[in-house]
Formats: sequence, C-alpha cells, structure tokens
Amino acid sequence: MSDLTAAHALLADFPVVDGHNDLPWALREHVRYDLDRLDIGADQRAHLHTDLARMRAGRVGAQFWSVYVRTDLTGDSAVSATLEQIDVVAQLLSRYPDDLVRTLTADDMETARRDGRIASLMGAEGGHSINNSLATLRALHTLGVRYMTLTHNDNIAWADSATDSPGVGGLSAFGREVVREMNRVGMLVDLSHVAATTMRAALETTEAPVIFSHSSARAVCDHPRNIPDDVLAALPANGGVAMATFVPKFILPEAVSWTARADENMRAHGLHHLDTTAEGMKVQRAFEAAHPRPMATAATVADHLDHMREVAGVDHIGIGGDYDGTAFTPAGLEDVSGYPNLIAELLSRNWSTTDLAKLTWQNAVRVLRDAESVARDIQPRRTPSNATLEQLDG
Repeated sequence: MSDLTAAHALLADFPVVDGHNDLPWALREHVRYDLDRLDIGADQRAHLHTDLARMRAGRVGAQFWSVYVRTDLTGDSAVSATLEQIDVVAQLLSRYPDDLVRTLTADDMETARRDGRIASLMGAEGGHSINNSLATLRALHTLGVRYMTLTHNDNIAWADSATDSPGVGGLSAFGREVVREMNRVGMLVDLSHVAATTMRAALETTEAPVIFSHSSARAVCDHPRNIPDDVLAALPANGGVAMATFVPKFILPEAVSWTARADENMRAHGLHHLDTTAEGMKVQRAFEAAHPRPMATAATVADHLDHMREVAGVDHIGIGGDYDGTAFTPAGLEDVSGYPNLIAELLSRNWSTTDLAKLTWQNAVRVLRDAESVARDIQPRRTPSNATLEQLDG
C-alpha cells in the first residue's frame, strides 16, 4: 500500500480538523456574500482554495471557519463586520446541509463524523472584534463562536500582536479578564498572531487549554508569527494544541524576505497585502513571474510538525492551513484537497497511525471538550464579568 493510499484510509476514520479557513472573508471580498455568484457547491479552483468537492477530496471532517475582519475596521464597525461574517457561515450551513453542519461542542463534532458531514465551527480572528466589551464576547459565543484569536496583525488596547511594536507588554489587566471570561463561557483562547509575551501572559492566566489555530515552529522558521520552543514546551501542562499552518512566509525561511517584498509591491499598487481578489492576485502573480518565489512543500510543513511533536508532544499538535487567507500555498498543499499529501509525507517519516489520528482529529476534539469542562466548573462559582477597559486599565 502506498503512503498516499494509507493516508486516505487513515483519514476515512480520523478526518482532518482544520483550525483556520478564511472562506467567509474571501466571500465578502469577492462577491459581497452573494453565494449565487460564488457557489462552493461547484468547482471554484479558479477563485478560491475551498469548495465542497475539494474539502471531501482532502478528507476534511471539521472546519473552524474564521469570522475574521481586518484591523482597519475598528469599534462598532468591527463588531458589525464580524456579525456579517457569522451570518455568511449560517448561510453556508443552510445552503449545503448535506455537507456542512452547525457544530458547537465536541460531542457535535463526533456526531458529524459519524454522519459523514463536515463539522462547522467558528473562530473570531482578533480581539478588535469585541470592541473592548465582555458582553460582546459573550454574544459572539452565544452565536456559535468557539475561539477568539486575541489579536490579528496589529496591537489592540489590551493585547500585543506578534507583528507590531510592544504595547502593553503582553496582556493588560483587561486582557487577562478577557481570557478569564473566555474560560468561563467555554471559548478557546487562540494565541496565533499574538506576541510571545502575550502567549506567556495568557498561559499564566488561563484555567483552560489554549490553541494556536494557525501557527508553526519558530525554531524551524524564525518568524514572529510562529511559536517559540518555551511556549511549545508549556503546552503539555496547559493541555493546549498548536495547529501548524501552511503559509509559506511562516514556514520557509527563504520565503520570509521574498514575501516582504511582495507585500510592499501590493502596497505600492494601493492594495492591502492580504488582498486575494482578482485584482490583488493579478498583481501578486505578476510579481511572482518577475521574481520567482521560494517554494514550500508538504515536506516543509512536516519539518515543523516533526519539531512541534518533539517539543510539545504528539497530544498537543494539530493542523490549521489558513486557506483563502493567503495568496500563496505550498506545492502539494495548493488547496483544501491536499491534506492527504501531508499525511502521506508524515507516514513516510514513520509517524504511527495512532499519532496521526491525534494530529488530524483527536487532539482538536479533546481540547474543545476540555474547555467545555472547565467552563462547567467555573460557571457555578463565577458570574459574568462586566468589567470595562477603563476600570481595569485606567
């Protein structure tokens, strides 16, 4: 049996839980949520990394859909845009009920797996989405959001980002209260995008396991978006899960400087560097043609997973591709159909089927179940927090 055949066999039993897919934002950018114009029930490889047929080919069993909004949306505008993102996920679930199912709990994930549907959860990408309001945080949880990434690419008032200058030194007093309230309601604390100081402060504060929804190993590729070894080593005590990303500029050292130049070229054309619309991709592809990019592969991602397994342990790793949130993807992992290629690569490195089942399915289900358990323990002894940024941070 070939490694690829064996990968498909394993994934039939333990499909991929992917921690982060930006399809909702791509639908906003491409067609302003008009699902008739960009139907993921049809082949969309000309426009997107994601459609249902390719998710099935990639053996995706559960997807955390990112309800991301850009950081240039602030205040109530960020909240409204986040609600629109949540709404389009609801539209997708209603439109494709044979394939996608609303999922809120670990038990729901297992039910979806048994029924052969793709468990659909949501994660809010960036604390700017709650506009410094714990009540808004709770409302997002009520609407189905099951993790929140504390920052995106820019600092917020109460937390530092990995790709911004130091602000509050990690988490402010209000930021720690956000973490505590997330623990109380059962929302996973996502530490992708945050500064290492923020990672450590969150680990000091949290009572529940954390996740990194789409981050890789800093020791393998020295980019601030990745996870330092001391933080990876802290995951066993916390119970958390680090989900390796596929974004070339975060996993391949040679791609870091190339992507910085590509991003600057986008800005020179008056475009946001994360623009994946037709106009944005035309500019990206022209730059790539003139300046061939270093090519990451499935083996590049496997190098990160090897290291993450060694430092954090096999019970604390997962997968978070970041499809439809990046202009470029690795060879062999071009879109959501590619996950079996990664599993085949790991099989070729003598990963056991037991370890791979943890990587693809079991760890992610367990971390959500553990967060639910912590919330049940906290709620009888702690009421909802109504603290404000002004009260705690002055």
